[in-house]
Amino acid sequence: MSISPNDPVTRIILGSGSPRRREILEALRIPFIVRIPQVDESVNEGEEPEVYLDRIVRAKLAAIHALLDEGERQRAIVLVADTSVIHRGEILGKPASVEDAEDMVRSLAGDTHEVKTRFLLAFTGEDAGIVPFHAETVTTRVTFRALSEEEVRDYAASGEGLDKAGAYAVQGFGASLVSRIEGSYSNVVGLPACELVVALRRHAQP
Repeated sequence: MSISPNDPVTRIILGSGSPRRREILEALRIPFIVRIPQVDESVNEGEEPEVYLDRIVRAKLAAIHALLDEGERQRAIVLVADTSVIHRGEILGKPASVEDAEDMVRSLAGDTHEVKTRFLLAFTGEDAGIVPFHAETVTTRVTFRALSEEEVRDYAASGEGLDKAGAYAVQGFGASLVSRIEGSYSNVVGLPACELVVALRRHAQP
């Protein structure tokens, strides 16, 4: 994958304020700049997870294009993503309070849920606007061990999961809650590293 910060064709614009996604790109040694879209991430009544994820990443893409200045609109690649925790068909977003976090962690304890990240890659250019060329949803199955009520309360009170979907951080102390992961670990953190690199390499091939 030939990606250089001086190559405008392969410059990456990360459309996310997530520090976890930035850390993943840094670990992959992919140069990028950050632009943060402002998007209403509320779930519509009865909305299926796959439909929700696709709607949100496309809204983020549109919001990012509106943020780019003239220089940034030269040919580059925009990366946007959204990660959702799905338990028994319900999308678990970020908890609104410590009590909400307790309810989420309690519901996940001793059970298996899915973490889905949909990421979208698009070309941007002054003439062509913004043109998606790759969209993919990656699913990981995560199993929590059984938790005591004290453990549920203590973890929620730590505040670690208050800004995260599902109210936990697998890359932090939340790892102690997880007994098994089936699939991509980085996907649970917020961006599927393997699938992203494969998509970028496919683009870079002549």
